[in-house]
Amino acid sequence: MEADTAEITDVLTTKKPKHKGKHDKPKPWDEDPHIDRWNIEKFDPSWNQGGMLDVSSFSTLFPKYREKYLTDAWPMVKSALKEFGIDCELNKNEGSMTVKTTIKTRDPYIIVKARDLIKLLSRSVPAPQAVKILNDDMSCDIIKIGNMIHNKALELLTGCYILVQGNTVAAMGSFKGLKQVRRIVEDCIQNKMHPVYHIKILMMKKELEKDPALKNENWDRFLPKYKKKTVKQKKVKSKKKKQDTPFPPPQQPSMELIKQDPSTYADDNKDVAAMAISLKAYFSYIMMLFHNSRKCNAMLMIFDKVLNLAVLQRKAKEFGKQKSFDNVNPEDYIAISGEQPHKKKSNRN
Repeated sequence: MEADTAEITDVLTTKKPKHKGKHDKPKPWDEDPHIDRWNIEKFDPSWNQGGMLDVSSFSTLFPKYREKYLTDAWPMVKSALKEFGIDCELNKNEGSMTVKTTIKTRDPYIIVKARDLIKLLSRSVPAPQAVKILNDDMSCDIIKIGNMIHNKALELLTGCYILVQGNTVAAMGSFKGLKQVRRIVEDCIQNKMHPVYHIKILMMKKELEKDPALKNENWDRFLPKYKKKTVKQKKVKSKKKKQDTPFPPPQQPSMELIKQDPSTYADDNKDVAAMAISLKAYFSYIMMLFHNSRKCNAMLMIFDKVLNLAVLQRKAKEFGKQKSFDNVNPEDYIAISGEQPHKKKSNRN
């Protein structure tokens, strides 16, 4: 009695896992180690002796340049499909291929395989290679891309046949290999990871598979992790656009015209007059600093017609005696028309 009560209490205390639906409930074959869930059993015609109830058909178009090849290879394709009870038709006028079930068809999934066969033929896959898709352990995947180079290393590591045509990639192989090929192609096109890094990871996985001790362990600690490095670009400074006018800027008067008739250009050309005044004051200050320099004298020769050098020398000496020149009026250093330079008085005893 004590043993029975202990079993009852164990059953009551142990909480059963909650399942949302019927598909979540554990199956008796889930924990069976002898069952290979990736293995696909070969179809036996005795499983479906009655045949198909209705006719199923698929059709696809092919490019003009494939017409000659398909015409030559069509007898081989037709004989391969005839073994499975599938009828096929090549329409050259419409540029299409059609496959459909017949009374002799027993395998309900073979029509999907035949559909994949004509898709591969339209994607420039050779007929001897495309016919292999009719086997139970062979599948295919067509990946749309822009451009990609044919890589033999991916075929060896994934165990799949890969063909690039136009903007698609056609791959044939096991489900595991097709999953790897699709991931490599999509990462390459989306610029997430270069195929070279994928090849390195696949090579390491091949080596880890050989070790029976690591067969059922997590391989993340052994595989390298690659991160995409992006270099930060400098922000482009936005330049303010100047207003474009179809008319050229007005011609500015020369210094000689301003000197000859300053009253005419005083009001209309204030900017030019102000620039001339500031230049005179600036070069007067340079002359004070480099009084005995030949370079300074050569520069001041350019403004000889505008500046009165004798007056400027005297003004520069007076300017040098001042301690600060923050509130300097540039007009004080301009030679006034008609002003004569002061001569030094000689002290003769």
